[in-house]
Amino acid sequence: MKASDVMVRKVVTTHPRASVSRVAKQLVDNDISALPVVDDTGRLVGIISEADLMRREELGSEKTRPWWLEAMIPGATLAKEFAQSHGKRVEELMSSQVITATEDASLGEIASLLERHRIKRVPILKDGKLVGIVSRSNLVQALASARSAGVTVADNDHKLRAEIVARLGEQLWTDFGERNVIVVNGVAHLWGLVGSPNERKALTALVEGIPGVTVRDEMIAAYE
Repeated sequence: MKASDVMVRKVVTTHPRASVSRVAKQLVDNDISALPVVDDTGRLVGIISEADLMRREELGSEKTRPWWLEAMIPGATLAKEFAQSHGKRVEELMSSQVITATEDASLGEIASLLERHRIKRVPILKDGKLVGIVSRSNLVQALASARSAGVTVADNDHKLRAEIVARLGEQLWTDFGERNVIVVNGVAHLWGLVGSPNERKALTALVEGIPGVTVRDEMIAAYE
């Protein structure tokens, strides 16, 4: 499997000049823990996460230390902490050193990046621009969908998944998206929360309507 087989393509992003309050709302509204930061040309310039918002003046949670300990901490560190607790714009808080990968990176390579750098997600770039993101949960989903350690994804699986994602994107009655779909050997694994029995039936019918696809229902009922 490659990054392009499991990555989420519709990535929620923010801008360097966006306000901290707007970012906080985006994180809550989309139930995510971080946002890639892209400039006006679509290039990735940083990432901002929940951790960057924890020590805030508004919450009374900014770091405090005895004066003698603070005197031994490098000025650059203190300046960074001040910006994170008092900054009003994304560019003042974000991490500009971002670990990234390409669409052709193997899932093994992605897993190594996540483990080595102790991060939860890897933005996927093409020609310097953000085209997707792979998180730890995406890797777990891929593992859960594989029948054996030797399973690989054929080009046909990639095309089938792209067709499923495209059809899902056309539907107004569901927010079931690409992060809930993995195709292995022609079997579409549908997982994640669904809001009603009718939505579950409709999703199954939609995917079964694509030639060459067998559906495996791994969806979780949120209505029970």
